[in-house]
Amino acid sequence: MSNPVAVVQQYFDALAAKDFATVAGLFADDLVWHQPGANRFSGVQRGAGAVNAMIGGMMEVSEGTFELALTGPLMANGDLVAATIHFTGKRAGAELGQDGVDLLKVADGKLVEVWLFSSDPAGEDSFWG
Repeated sequence: MSNPVAVVQQYFDALAAKDFATVAGLFADDLVWHQPGANRFSGVQRGAGAVNAMIGGMMEVSEGTFELALTGPLMANGDLVAATIHFTGKRAGAELGQDGVDLLKVADGKLVEVWLFSSDPAGEDSFWG
């Protein structure tokens, strides 16, 4: 059995490096992703393919600038891992920069369910459109 904190750390390290092949490899095929807000990416994404497409769309809208960084230690409770984060992005006429919390559920070394929380949902909606 894999360590959930180690899996989530690998995910955030790969995101920071923009190593999307490793990111995708950490997604369970039946991943369920809860994206907050009321924008083009909001709602529940089901399946690794849908989540990979959403991340690709975010990179496209942000002109490749979307970044996410851990701002504190990963905190585990069984197979759940909470992460405090800061995310940023830029596009023509808009900038995004805010704090959030990601809650990630790990099973068999893969992310199986993810819930995201944003500190400024209206600002995030405005940025993504």
